[in-house]
Amino acid sequence: MHIDLHTHSTASDGTDTPAELVRNAAEAGLDVIALTDHDTVRGHAEAIAALPEGLTLVTGAELSCRIDGVGLHMLAYLFDPDEPELARERELVRDDRVPRAQTMVRKLQALGVPVEWEQVARIAGDGSVGRPHIATALVELGVVETVSDAFTPEWLANGGRAYAEKHELDPFDAIRLVKAAGGVTVFAHPLAVKRGEVVPEASIARFAAAGLDGIEVDHMDHDEPTRARLRGLAKELGLLVTGSSDYHGSRKTVRLGEYTTDPEIYGEITRRATGAFPVPGAGGPRPA
Repeated sequence: MHIDLHTHSTASDGTDTPAELVRNAAEAGLDVIALTDHDTVRGHAEAIAALPEGLTLVTGAELSCRIDGVGLHMLAYLFDPDEPELARERELVRDDRVPRAQTMVRKLQALGVPVEWEQVARIAGDGSVGRPHIATALVELGVVETVSDAFTPEWLANGGRAYAEKHELDPFDAIRLVKAAGGVTVFAHPLAVKRGEVVPEASIARFAAAGLDGIEVDHMDHDEPTRARLRGLAKELGLLVTGSSDYHGSRKTVRLGEYTTDPEIYGEITRRATGAFPVPGAGGPRPA
C-alpha cells in the first residue's frame, strides 16, 4: 500500500481542487490519501464525491498552534467534524487569517514591495488565505524565485520582517480537543528548521505525555540525520512515525506520494480513531 497522510487543496493553500487532488492521487498510484487543509474541513465533501474506486480518503485537518512564541502544526485525523468545541476553534483560526494576511501585505508594502491585497485575494480564491498565497504574489512580482524562497527571515518566515501572528491553538488544547472529537494527532514536520524556530524535544515529550499519537518524520523539510533523530525520539516516547508529502500542488515541488506512511502505522491510526472512518472510493473508475 502507498499511503500519503498530509496534502492540501484549494480549500486552504493548495492549487488542486479537492476533486483534482484525489484524481491526481489515484494517478500517482496511491492507495490512501489524507486531505489535511489548514484549519478547515471544507474540502472533504468534494473529495469524497470525486473519490476514485480503489483510493481511500482519510479526512483530517492541519491545525495552527503556538507555544512559547513558536508556531507549529498539528495534523488531526478522523475526528468528528461537528464536535462543537473543536469546530469553534477552527473557525476562530480561519476568521483571523484575512486580517493577518492584510497585515503582512502592509508590512511588505512598507518594505517597498508593490504587492496589493487584491492580488493576494485573487491567488487565494475561495481558499483559506495564508502565507503561501502571499509568497505566490512575491513570485509573480519577481521579488523571490520560488514560494519556498519567501519563507525566510527576510520575508515571511516565523519572526520575519513581514511576518504577522494570528489566532492559534495551544498544542495541548489541540491534542485534547482532537481526542475528545475521536481523532488522532500527529505533530507535523516537528524539526523543519528551514521554516523558522522549532519547539525543543522536551516539548515533544510533554505533548506525548498529553496524548499526542505520533510525529511526522519522513518529510521534505527533514534531512536524513534529522529523520534518524526523530525516529529515535519516537521510539523513546512511544509515538507513531508517519511520512507524508505535504503536497500543495504546483505551489511546491514535492510530488504526491514522495514520502509515505507504513501500512501498519496507518492501521494503528485507524484503530485509534472513533470520530470518523476512512472513506473508500466509489466515485469513479481508477485511472489506468
